[in-house]
Amino acid sequence: MAVVSRPSTASAERGSVGSERAWEKAGRSRSPEKALERLRAAAASCRDCPLWRGTTQTVFGEGSAGALIMLVGEQPGDHEDLQGRPFVGPAGGLLDRALAEAGIDRPLTYTTNAVKHFKYRMRGKRRIHQRPDSEEISVCRQWLDAELEVVRPRVLVCLGATAASALLGGRPSIERDRGRPLPSDLAPVVMLTAHPSAALRQRSSEARHAAIAALVADLEVARREAEKD
Repeated sequence: MAVVSRPSTASAERGSVGSERAWEKAGRSRSPEKALERLRAAAASCRDCPLWRGTTQTVFGEGSAGALIMLVGEQPGDHEDLQGRPFVGPAGGLLDRALAEAGIDRPLTYTTNAVKHFKYRMRGKRRIHQRPDSEEISVCRQWLDAELEVVRPRVLVCLGATAASALLGGRPSIERDRGRPLPSDLAPVVMLTAHPSAALRQRSSEARHAAIAALVADLEVARREAEKD
């Protein structure tokens, strides 16, 4: 059974200390849909860290304001930077496939990243992904906290160790912690799984299929948790 979203009736009037800066820029709204629109518009002109330089645009989250499942990755990539939407490159295509196999409709989820600008270095004419540092993640946390307050997902899925560390702190281990609820007050259920790009980096077909199967299995756990009354 595919996961559906709940009615987006929650107010976005009050924010945490971490999100106050984002709300000051965006302005509050009782409508979750309107609140996300305002946050997206405000984030588009964010200059709080140097990552905006050399990028095409801010890549804000996308999806249902009443989503039961929220998926958080590390940062946008080259395709996302050019299109202005999260998870539209090769990793996004694999995520779509894994969600479908797990019985989850992506349009009824909310997808975003811990960092909203693409960090990269040039190699010839190619832009090569660079992992954001702790300061860049910390500065961008205002937007992620605000998204969490608006969407209020039942299940929060961290895609990769960097996203998990950004949200949960410490040093989460995918091998140790994946596919099970983790202690956190960010959502009723918080989980960790591998980022889809990890499967794409596998050199052998066998390893790639195993990584995809593990991702699907973790997302199936998320779906079952989201469907609980």
